[in-house]
Amino acid sequence: MIKAIFFDIDGTLISFKTHKIPQSTMEALQKLHDKGIKLFICSGRPPMDIKPLMDKLNNLFDGYITLNGQYCYDANNKIIHEQALDKDDLIKLTDYLKDKDIACGFIELDYFYFNLHNQYLTDLDKQLGSTAPERIIDDMQRVRTHKTYQLNLFLSDKDEQPILKMLPNCRSVRWCPLFGDIIPKNGGKSTGIKYILDYYNINIDECMAFGDGGNDKEMLEFAKIGVAMGNASDDVKSIADYVTTDVDNDGILNALKHFNVL
Repeated sequence: MIKAIFFDIDGTLISFKTHKIPQSTMEALQKLHDKGIKLFICSGRPPMDIKPLMDKLNNLFDGYITLNGQYCYDANNKIIHEQALDKDDLIKLTDYLKDKDIACGFIELDYFYFNLHNQYLTDLDKQLGSTAPERIIDDMQRVRTHKTYQLNLFLSDKDEQPILKMLPNCRSVRWCPLFGDIIPKNGGKSTGIKYILDYYNINIDECMAFGDGGNDKEMLEFAKIGVAMGNASDDVKSIADYVTTDVDNDGILNALKHFNVL
């Protein structure tokens, strides 16, 4: 019996075409909530980008895994788990980026800034549309005095590898080809799910997860039932237990019906 379901946001709950949550998804979430199934966000977004979206969902969610597992909290904002990036790694990275034309986002709990703006960011904002966050340019030296939980390093998978060798306490999970999410080596969405399940005393065999991006692969493998959206990349689909229709064609509702959850 499914007692908990974890949802990615971009490309899973929210359509890249309309930049909205489909009506069928909204209705499915309400029915799940009414059945007593616990619902959780599991996203690479920081808390500051989660709240405006969740206000539209009538408090249907019981908890939030943000920053790819690095900051987890319940519906009452009680912290369940948090882990910031290693400060020495961050200082090494900022020293390296000083004279490079490489865009990097530095994500704190309530502040998200970049060292510079380039074409990579422009391309991403076009993809996100109205859900794209504000882009602030600030001094990278903030990493010395503020907790940084995640980085968005705008390089190809191949080009980021030499940089990762300089950051022994970090690893990359890629949501899309434009950038890698740099997180603690022992972090990730599956780590966040473990803390949530322990907190709510739910067994891994009682959970389900929906995702579409590269940073969702670990959680889809970890959950008892991992569902890839029809709009997911082939590598994500290949590891999922089930591939549903895409986000704009009732993907979440169809999968819930397939597994007799609804």
